[in-house]
Amino acid sequence: MTTVLIVDDQPLQRFGFRMLLESAPGTEVLGEAPNGVEAVRKVAELRPDVVLMDVRMPGMDGIEATRQIVASGGRSRVLVLTTFDLDEYAHAALRAGASGFLLKDALPEELLAGIRAVASGDAVIAPGLTRRLLDSYAHRLPTRPADPGPEAHPRLRTLTDREHEILVAIGKGWSNGEIAERLVLSESTVKTHVGRVLAKIGARDRIQAVIIAYDLGLARPSG
Repeated sequence: MTTVLIVDDQPLQRFGFRMLLESAPGTEVLGEAPNGVEAVRKVAELRPDVVLMDVRMPGMDGIEATRQIVASGGRSRVLVLTTFDLDEYAHAALRAGASGFLLKDALPEELLAGIRAVASGDAVIAPGLTRRLLDSYAHRLPTRPADPGPEAHPRLRTLTDREHEILVAIGKGWSNGEIAERLVLSESTVKTHVGRVLAKIGARDRIQAVIIAYDLGLARPSG
């Protein structure tokens, strides 16, 4: 059973999400919050698996609420939902530690699949979109070598050569299938490597691993 907290300042929107989730097998709505302050409080109290987080709310917005929830070190993962298809919102949400970003007009099955993915520790946003978002803001990152060695950052020192190669591939936006094909590995082996890489670099999920890869200079803008 995947437990969910719904955060949105619109009562009708919260009602719609609750109706959808309560009708879906395997999901349970633990509560609702109309703003970021209440969201942070209820996450600490209820410890849901997934927080459906709106972005634009009065008082504390969804980005700051996400940042505080992630910084608390709890088990809850955040899936940001917004009606605004703006790269800056998605980028800010990912930087704050969100495990995914979807538009509110996503199909019901897409939202449910996203919740399950986030609950299992995976990322919701497709790798290609993640890279596009980061490419849009890559000019804000400090200039670093295209592919620094292990001495460049403590996070890289514990990686084996193969795991370093996997992290570079993740930073390029490759899916597990693409990594398996290009590195001539089985998908199950790639999945194992990805899990080890995430653990060693301290990434909550694949999206954060892409951000780390950009921060360390392992991935560069595509154009």
